[in-house]
Amino acid sequence: MAILTKGPRGTQDVLPAQSYKWQYLEKKVMEIAGLYGFREIRVPTFEHTELFNRSVGDTTDVVQKEMYTFEDKGGRSITLRPEGTAGTLRSAIEHGLLGDALPVKAAYLLAAFRYEKPQAGRLREFHQFGVEMLGSPAAASDAEVISMVFHMFRELGIEAQLELNSIGCPTCRAKYQKALHDHFAARREELCDTCKDRLERNPMRLLDCKSPICQEIGKGAPMMLDFLCEECTDHFEQVKARLNAMDIPYVINPKIVRGLDYYTKTVFEFVTDKIGAQSTICAGGRYDGLIEQLGGPALPGIGFAMGLERILMTMEACGSAFPQQPECAAFIGSMGDKAGAKAAQLVTQLRDEGFWAECDTMGRSVKAQMKFANKLGARFSAIIGDSELEAGMVKLKKMDDGSVTEIRLDAKPSDPDSLVQVVYASHLEEIAGALKNQ
Repeated sequence: MAILTKGPRGTQDVLPAQSYKWQYLEKKVMEIAGLYGFREIRVPTFEHTELFNRSVGDTTDVVQKEMYTFEDKGGRSITLRPEGTAGTLRSAIEHGLLGDALPVKAAYLLAAFRYEKPQAGRLREFHQFGVEMLGSPAAASDAEVISMVFHMFRELGIEAQLELNSIGCPTCRAKYQKALHDHFAARREELCDTCKDRLERNPMRLLDCKSPICQEIGKGAPMMLDFLCEECTDHFEQVKARLNAMDIPYVINPKIVRGLDYYTKTVFEFVTDKIGAQSTICAGGRYDGLIEQLGGPALPGIGFAMGLERILMTMEACGSAFPQQPECAAFIGSMGDKAGAKAAQLVTQLRDEGFWAECDTMGRSVKAQMKFANKLGARFSAIIGDSELEAGMVKLKKMDDGSVTEIRLDAKPSDPDSLVQVVYASHLEEIAGALKNQ
């Protein structure tokens, strides 16, 4: 039978054979975020389009080309979120979080949506982990969120280089924008059509262009670091000093401008060459005017986001250690309704103790049940029939070595000859063996 439809282009299914890696990654990053005082926030998948126009910036590719925007039944313009910062800040403002003790520290795991050409690690529906630290203007907060990424990548076995830059404040950036405009305007006719438009609206975005010609013209462009005001220079020096104190290595990359308009002062990226050409796997920075721009108090903020698809690709390329897939502790097969009920009782006891256990729910033959137990990779198996019910005993087979242990069918889970205790003993032996080999 032909499949009715396939998944939309630019999306992917996470199948059971891979989902345990996602679960491990999501749990790990949230645990580490918790060590730094960040607590989870969950925001809607869609927002009013105006939120992203005002926050992300109407000169960005995200707003101009990539947003999934539609009109709902009430005639309102709605957009699927292309990133997590805007919705998080909107929520913090709306619910008065910024009136609590500062800084506010929020972390999120979410799906985001951008209409762009699908490629490895870059999908139209993708997933992000990110944090927002709101209320602190100090360089120490910049260093803290960067150190958290460094900590996460170390724990995840990821090899990546921290690249750092400052794009100044609106005051010093205005002078830089003029110098940048003059540089590119001298060769305006050679620019791509997109950059011709950017030249008048936001010249810094030309530094992000992927066109070889625009990149060549940009090689001699002035650098923002040469235009920083005294305050921004001092802030950047403090960030570097704090990173040095924490033994976090970095390189200065004056070409980092970030793709969204709301950034100010510190911007950073973690890049790796483990998934092909040098690739950004985490990016972030400071956005001191964004909260006020969205209708909140005049408070600063800093944050970052990382795409989980790319993080998983990098972990695999770096040979990072993933936990083993969950193991089926036991498959208890049966012949007949009474035996099936007893098998269900036994697997329930195991599940109550936190073990994955299975019994037959398909009415298979004994041979087919054992074949299924092998496919599951069950550690133990047993078949209950009339003779086992009459004797009140069943032989439990350890699948890897064929050894057999008799268990009582009417034993309580705490009894030494119960199914639960035999499985527990085997589980403890495995843990002891793993510790011995470390």
